[in-house]
Amino acid sequence: MEYLHTMVRVSNLDASLEFYCDKLGLVEVYRMKNEMGRFTLVFLAAPGDVDKARENQAPLVELTYNWDTEEYAGGRNFGHLAYRVDDIYAICEKLMHSGVTINRPPRDGRMAFIRSPDGISIELLQQGDALAPAEPWISMQNAGSW
Repeated sequence: MEYLHTMVRVSNLDASLEFYCDKLGLVEVYRMKNEMGRFTLVFLAAPGDVDKARENQAPLVELTYNWDTEEYAGGRNFGHLAYRVDDIYAICEKLMHSGVTINRPPRDGRMAFIRSPDGISIELLQQGDALAPAEPWISMQNAGSW
């Protein structure tokens, strides 16, 4: 397992970039706009981690800007922790057998979400290409929120 990023939702992308980059000193590594999902993701790294981050070898802060206005209360702006795993099906099966609810099953062979006992969302992402879709994951419904 490899730690990837921590996601924070932001209400004003420009103000957030001014804070995280101009004031705190983090560096934008890359960004992704998703027209269909109506959001922008901006990944930031500490200055000493920039080269490693560009090679997916250092943890990042992911700023998520949802284009539609939404207020975040009660820590809702904190999104999730993310880890890259060697075999998403194997780890989800192990977690399930340990009593952990798979909130968002890896139906796509690429991504799953679970929650810690304190309700912190944890994203699991398949290393490399997505695995071929397989049961029981394909048929498994979402459980709760993530």
